[in-house]
Amino acid sequence: MPIAQPHAYYVDVHILQSVPVSALNRDDLNAVKTVDYGGVRRTRVSSQSWKRALREAFQQEIGQFATRTRRIGKAVADVLQEKHGWDGKDARRGGAHIVAASGIKFEVVKEPDHEGYEVTTNGLVYLPSESIEELADLAAENRDKIKKKKIAKASDTSGIPTGDVHEIIRRGNAVIHTFGRMLAEVDEAGVDGAAQVAHAFTTHRSDLQVDYFTAVDDLTSEWGETGSGHLNEAEFSAGTFYRFATLDLRALVTNMGLITDVGKVRASENPREHFQDARNIVGSFLSSFIRSLPQAKKNSTAPHTAPDLVHLSVRRDRPLSFAAAFETPVRHAQGGGYGAASREQLVEYAKTATALMGSDRVLTAQWAGTGQDVEGLGPRAGSFDALVEAGVEAAFAPLEGSA
Repeated sequence: MPIAQPHAYYVDVHILQSVPVSALNRDDLNAVKTVDYGGVRRTRVSSQSWKRALREAFQQEIGQFATRTRRIGKAVADVLQEKHGWDGKDARRGGAHIVAASGIKFEVVKEPDHEGYEVTTNGLVYLPSESIEELADLAAENRDKIKKKKIAKASDTSGIPTGDVHEIIRRGNAVIHTFGRMLAEVDEAGVDGAAQVAHAFTTHRSDLQVDYFTAVDDLTSEWGETGSGHLNEAEFSAGTFYRFATLDLRALVTNMGLITDVGKVRASENPREHFQDARNIVGSFLSSFIRSLPQAKKNSTAPHTAPDLVHLSVRRDRPLSFAAAFETPVRHAQGGGYGAASREQLVEYAKTATALMGSDRVLTAQWAGTGQDVEGLGPRAGSFDALVEAGVEAAFAPLEGSA
């Protein structure tokens, strides 16, 4: 029998990370993104940028993948050719029929050779990567229906049963359970993600710098001539970033179907085994967020630093960001550097904010980092892996105790 519904638990991750000369995130004018906060300009990395780096690392660690694309028809067509041996023209038609059967709005794109066509959805479709093969298998099962009708415009309907396509599109996996999915055109396909990721920003004022660079033409120099083959300029910045993310455990286990429709934990003879997949997801998410870094300009900057400080807490009420600790920008130490001063400012704010919100609402708090011991963030873990393991244990103890 299902038992009492659990509280909503959140795992908060706070990170201070010093990043050298870099251009982690740029705008449409190729300029480093910034934000004005506390009356000064800071370097900013958007949540979308860091979330993509996080999601790619998470997929590798958890071993599950999701595909987000407008060209789901082409993806299906490729499988029809490679797995089922269809020729290119028939395969493109099969992909078009799958999209038409989904009910998702699309556009028809003629192929240059006029021997076929492709359809592209108006919005991005997000689904487990293995679902593409399942959709192709469904098209193969309905080959006779596909041959009888051509999808020439968005109003055309397919001979493939819509319900069968929707059943596949609605499926989720660890990636979708964690990061969510917005797909309004398919009933019950939308998923409220369990992860929330904030924009990262420097704890201090950060002035952008312009790098003027050239590329030498090797043959020109061999011929004794001077001058560069290419010249340009690019913006860079450097600084100590504050990063924050939180994972809603209640949302995660709901997305995974580990609680009932009325919000109660499903009864289990082995609660730890019941939540093992969720444990793996949380551990992979935390580890991936700690280690992730956007890859823009990586070949010319290699900004692959480790976090200076990671503070992890499990709360039973609501997430609590410490971004406001840096509304007053950090001033560099007398001998230079923002790292130590950022840690001090974070710790002081964290102690005050936690006390105001109620220390009893924090189930556990620990930290790990490269600096000296700090007071107010809980005990120190010897490694990031140990920190993550302790956080997972604390997060699931209440749920497993009630299952």
